[in-house]
Amino acid sequence: MRKVLIMLAVILLLVPAALFAEGGKDEEVSAVDEGNELIVYTSLETDETEEYINAAEAATGLKISWTRFSTGVVGAKLLAERKNPQADLVYGWAVTYLMDFTQRGFFVPYVPADGEKIPAHFKDPDDHWYAIDLYLAAFCVNTEKLKEYNLPMPTSWKDLTNPVYTGHIIMPNPASSGTGFLQVAGILESMDPDYKNKTVAENEGWKFLEELDKTMGQYIKSGSRPAKYAAAGEYVIGASFAFVIANLKKEGKPVEMVLPAEGSAYELEANALMKGAKHPNNAKKFLDWAISDDAMNLYAKWKIGVTKPGIPPARPDLPRLEDITLIQMDFDWQAANRGDILINWQDKFLR
Repeated sequence: MRKVLIMLAVILLLVPAALFAEGGKDEEVSAVDEGNELIVYTSLETDETEEYINAAEAATGLKISWTRFSTGVVGAKLLAERKNPQADLVYGWAVTYLMDFTQRGFFVPYVPADGEKIPAHFKDPDDHWYAIDLYLAAFCVNTEKLKEYNLPMPTSWKDLTNPVYTGHIIMPNPASSGTGFLQVAGILESMDPDYKNKTVAENEGWKFLEELDKTMGQYIKSGSRPAKYAAAGEYVIGASFAFVIANLKKEGKPVEMVLPAEGSAYELEANALMKGAKHPNNAKKFLDWAISDDAMNLYAKWKIGVTKPGIPPARPDLPRLEDITLIQMDFDWQAANRGDILINWQDKFLR
């Protein structure tokens, strides 16, 4: 079922947004008899979301039903349910998806309390979404397995094309995982400075990804599992994201975090109110909480950075943003070309 949903998302992302428009104005949904119920879709990791939702329920009095899907599957669910939305809002979803679905008319504008404190580059100019944090791509390297197989410590994406790593690497599928997508998009942008003036199929980065594919052991749907599989010794290297690696190391797993020398790709995670939400007032109450100082301090326990100024970092075991070489992610280009990126990737590498 999930494979079908993922393929549906990829296909429909190529359909012009105008086909999804139904009328020129967003319809206001009557907020009668909402009670205290709220239904949330998220692609945040399960363990962090549990902490956030517990805090939100305590602060707002809402009874929140939430479901966690991989990034691409959230998109597939929204597409499948577009005539009868089942969720009231999306929480912590990748901005590259939100930008595309905003153009397709899936969300209505809402300015949450404290919305003016979120810098302009972390929110939609028409208030359809507000970002809460960013997450960072990184390699999770099992140091025991590295020694067992007598392998060098990788320092870059280029290193991973070395034949000595063949079969020892695991990476997320970009069609289902936001982490996988940001890794592929970051490679396409950083390895072809002329990417804006070419079709996606002509991008020089595909040549590198074809070399990387020769050493790849497996592509999987989750962004966190490559790190977890590496920590368990099933693979030596998992292409994943920073905070899950830091957590595994904190738990005593024999892992090291490596930020690739070419630069680290990243993604913003954001919230948006569904058009046709059945509990719109409750959704707005949650969205107010979701960018409050209390919520931001919780995010800081899990993330490299949060979007609200003045929130102190809470994780000394995570690298500071100012010390990291970031790839200059072009979210507009990624959102506009997501369908083509995924179709090209699947044509070349889907197994």
